[in-house]
Amino acid sequence: MISKSGTLPTLVMIGVSLVTSAHHAAEEEVTRDLVILDEAGVRNLRLETAEATEDDFSQSILALGHIEVFPGRLHIVSSRIPGRVTKVNVKPDQAVKAGDELIVLESRQPGDPPPSITLTAPSAGLIADMKVAPGKPVSPDDSLLAIVDLAVVHAIAQVPEHFAGLLKPGQKANIRVPGYPEKTFAATLEHLGAMADAHTATLEAAFHVENPDGLLRPGMRAEFRIETGSRENVMSVPRESVQGDGASRYVYVADFELENAFEKVPVEIGEENDARIEIVNGLFPGDTVVTRGAYALGFAGKGSVSLKEALDAAHGHAHAEDGSELSGEEHDHEHGEDDHDHDHAAGFTPPTWFFAGLSGLLLVLLMLSTAFRQRPAA
Repeated sequence: MISKSGTLPTLVMIGVSLVTSAHHAAEEEVTRDLVILDEAGVRNLRLETAEATEDDFSQSILALGHIEVFPGRLHIVSSRIPGRVTKVNVKPDQAVKAGDELIVLESRQPGDPPPSITLTAPSAGLIADMKVAPGKPVSPDDSLLAIVDLAVVHAIAQVPEHFAGLLKPGQKANIRVPGYPEKTFAATLEHLGAMADAHTATLEAAFHVENPDGLLRPGMRAEFRIETGSRENVMSVPRESVQGDGASRYVYVADFELENAFEKVPVEIGEENDARIEIVNGLFPGDTVVTRGAYALGFAGKGSVSLKEALDAAHGHAHAEDGSELSGEEHDHEHGEDDHDHDHAAGFTPPTWFFAGLSGLLLVLLMLSTAFRQRPAA
């Protein structure tokens, strides 16, 4: 027997809540922030994608610094005897090998002709700081030129002193320089400075960097990301995937059903390193996010293909312009069917049946509630 505890009104309110929630869910499905492109659009934007993964995530600190010559890799060429330069065989920035003839000098000692000597390269490297020319007199105190070996260089980071406790020799770092913004250079922490800089409140951290192609040159400015630890099973995506700034960050996720469709999804980010950004909330493992071209997608509007066209192609039947399912009558109109003798129920979609069932349940509950209220007390 139904009590007077308000069960029926409660059920009525539950029914209303279910209908409202389902309606909002359907609206959300239709109003997703989608960019839908055709094949030409994907090629023009040069889109590339990657998966959001749960993996080890390296923790790091950021510092600025510069590139220096590796200790012992700079050689100064000079003459042990006074004389006059008669021939110079090299040019600035020229690569030389150990033993190559560099400069020919005419000695000041008497003779006919005066004796001459040839200065050779003490090591392989590049000619730098050249201060010699034919006819120039020289003395043993003169530095004629320098040879710098850039196969390995020193990268000096000025690390804020409050990070000193996180640093120790052997740690890895990735280094970027303005001249090669897309390239990173792997390095190993060799030593920490014996003294901190009181004016800048920084501590020197010196890294050995292999430089076989000679891309890194002494004096270049550098940005350092020094690895200080790692965490396991962290959701992350490539750095270039995350767009926006401040409190509004988002990624474009490839739709699992619609071809060349990308949804703008708000995300909450965590820590960052030189390659990836932690995603605290907003994505699931395996979501495919846009990497290259993500910024350009923000200016693509709704794309070059309508939501209706994309859903029609994916599902094999017609949809409304806003992407919703067509009712039976709308479906007939879409296909030019004016004969109303056919079965309209065949055009009902699952959402239509769902709303119809909930409406029927709500009607029954209302009728029971009314009958119960009109029933005389025993």
